[in-house]
This record gives sequence, C-alpha cells and structure tokens, in this order.
Amino acid sequence: MRGEPSVLHVDLDAFFAAVEQRDKPSLRGKPVVVGGVGLRGVVSTASYEARKYGVRSAMSTAEARSRCPHAAYLGPRFEVYRRTSQAVMAEMRALSPLVEPLSLDEAFIDLAASGLTGLTVDDVQAIAQDLKDAIRKASGGLTASVGAGTSKLIAKIASDLDKPDGVVVVPAGTEAEFLAPMQVTVIPGVGPATAQRLSMAGVRTVADLQQLDEDELIRQVGSAHGSSLHRLAIAADDRPVVSDRETKSVSVEDTFETDIVDRSLLSAIADRMAHRVAERLQKAQLSGRTVTVKTRMHDFTTHTRSSTLAGPTDDARVVARVARRLLEESDISGGIRLLGVGVSSLADWIQDDLFTDSEDDGKAPEVVVLPDRARDLSGYYPGQDVVHPDYGRGWVWGSGLGRVTVRFETADTPPGPVRTFAVDDPALAKAATIGADEDDEPEDDDNRPNE
Repeated sequence: MRGEPSVLHVDLDAFFAAVEQRDKPSLRGKPVVVGGVGLRGVVSTASYEARKYGVRSAMSTAEARSRCPHAAYLGPRFEVYRRTSQAVMAEMRALSPLVEPLSLDEAFIDLAASGLTGLTVDDVQAIAQDLKDAIRKASGGLTASVGAGTSKLIAKIASDLDKPDGVVVVPAGTEAEFLAPMQVTVIPGVGPATAQRLSMAGVRTVADLQQLDEDELIRQVGSAHGSSLHRLAIAADDRPVVSDRETKSVSVEDTFETDIVDRSLLSAIADRMAHRVAERLQKAQLSGRTVTVKTRMHDFTTHTRSSTLAGPTDDARVVARVARRLLEESDISGGIRLLGVGVSSLADWIQDDLFTDSEDDGKAPEVVVLPDRARDLSGYYPGQDVVHPDYGRGWVWGSGLGRVTVRFETADTPPGPVRTFAVDDPALAKAATIGADEDDEPEDDDNRPNE
C-alpha cells in the first residue's frame, strides 16, 4: 500500500447540467435536468438546484417533472460535453502522465507518476486546488470535486464527501478509521441484495464489516465476494491507476414508447440487438463469453440474466440464440419498457461454436418495426442550438403545434430575449453545436439518454 495520498479522483459536478447552465445564462442558479425529454425519458443529470427537489440520475423524466415541474428539461448536446471533457482531461494530463478516465466527467490521477514524493496532506490539498482552478479556467467556469488518498477506493469515496466544488484528502494510515462510520453500501460491490444479507448478520456499517473475519464473510456472501469485501473494508486496495482502460463489455439497449408484452416481438428485437452487438465485436476484433439480457419492467424494476459460454465468440447467431433463451426465461408480465443485449468477459480470440453450423439457416435477421413513437416532426428539441440572421445564436425552449420558441443567448452574453417562430420559418436554422468541430463524429444512438 502507498505511504502517501498520491491518488486523486476528480469528478466534475453535475457535468451535463453544469455545461448547459454555462452556455445558457438564463438557467444559471435554476433547476436544470438533462436527459430524455419525452414521456418515456430518463434523467441523465440533474443540477444541484434540481436535486433539492429529489430529482436524480436514472429517474424517469415523468417522475422528475412531478417533483420539480419548474425545472428546465433539456435534451443532451454530446458534442459540447465531449469537447469540454477533452479540455478538462488535458489539464489532468498536464499534472500527471498517468490519468485513468472513467467517463466524460471523472478520472483517477496518479501523482506518483509525476515524480512527486514526500507528499503531505497540505501538499495534496494545494495540488488539488490548483487543478480545480485550472479546470475552471479551461472549461469556462465548471467546478470539480476532488478526493485524494492512498488508493483508488479511498480517493473515489472521498470525492463524494464535499460536493460540489470540494476537496477531501485522507491521510495515510487513517483509511480504516475513515471508512468505519459509513454505511456498508459505500464499499464497491455491496448492492441491495448483498446489503440485505449482511444486515441479517448485523452488519450495517463498515465498522461492523471490519469486525467480521474473512471466513465469516465468505459464509455470508460467498467465496470470491467475501474475500474482496474483507480487503476493501480495511482499505486494502492496491489497484493501479491505468491510462488505457480495456473495454469490459459491448451492449445495445432501447427504451420503447409503449410497454411491450408480445414475446415474439421482443424475441425479434433481441435478435436484431444481438446482431448489432456482434457487428461491434467484430469491428473491434473482440469476442466474449458471457451474454446478458437486461429488462426494465413497466414499474421501473430492472432485471438481468446471463449465460456464460464454453469459449468466446463474436458470432451473431450464437449471441442471438443465447439472448433469445434468456429472454424466454424472463417474466414479461406487465410489459417491458427497456430491453438490452450485451456481451462481456471479452477476449481477442475466437473459439468456434461446434453447434453453429447445424443451427444456421442462412437467413438474415428479421427486420423489426417498433411501435411508433410520438415525436415532434419538426426535429427541434429543448436545449438544441439554433441560429437566426437577426437574433444570432440561441437555444430551443420548446416546440409543438407548428411553432418553436427560442431564447437567444450564449455563454458570453447576458440572458437574452425569447421569440417564437413557425417551425418551417426559413430564417431559423439548427446551428452547428457551439464549440464542436465540424468533423466531430455523431454520438452513437445507443449511448444517448432515451427520448
């Protein structure tokens, strides 16, 4: 274990929503929710002003609207988020050559890779504050929360303790004491099911967990999981910061406008998804052993079923066959609102499936037409960038009934005027996203928040 707090975890605060507030002056200091804006939408990010009303990520947009009806509900602008993330990551890499991005808005940094030694808590506090200042300048005013410790586990937990815009440094040698009063769910891998089993054994905090020996933990939660929890409870985490994170899974999912109860239709959709997953595996020259089907029910409960093959495959027919079987074993009563198919346990080699040839009927995957979605045929969505020859740049407030309402302002202007136009007004045009290069690739549809 490290003898000084040389691992940082940097987390941009309410990233998507903060970017929208940066670029839309009239929304600063007000509740903002980014994600799917339709009836079946899901919240991707909520600003801290919206979180005060109980709005959170992964909540349905319908529930978010009931909790905070006065918030601004915006569709995402991934080109801007990517550009902002690139600027922030550049500041991190200027601090250390060893940066491990986890997503667009968070990353680990290894200060030891910069040759820094003898780091005191005050030293790390100063480094973290300088980095936050650099991020604020590079991103146009965004804030970040930073945690620092002797391991990735401690740094990640510490970054959550003083949000937004905070810095928490955990001194070396105090890790177990730091974790002790926290709920056991703070430990990675302790989800609701594991937490319930531990609770039945009287374990509710990390301190309780620390009192159990490894054999008792194994009896409670199983061999592999018990050993891991025993180590993490005392902060025995020696995972290195790695600059290149390997792809862990390849998946496709979709949310439906209406709940689907037709098993044959779901099977056809799963088949189509399996072929798309296989195409991605082949493009990346990867294969995988574990096929997973994810279903989200009408009441928002989510279930996953997995099956592991004898060897890795990238064959669409094999993935589809396993996905269909897993779906057949799933309860679809009440209807499914989301379906996903994924492949994990990846490898860079293929083991031929001995049963593939006999099962291959040579048919192309069925073309599935999903139930119609209620969409605004104008193509405008809230938050979208537009431009007008007289008013300049602005963003869509809302659209419908043949009209689109726009507020004309940018990050560099005061809050601007609101104007309404016919959706077919030739003077109003969808603008290239502010800050995005013309050659930016479009975001993959399967990574977008559901509409």
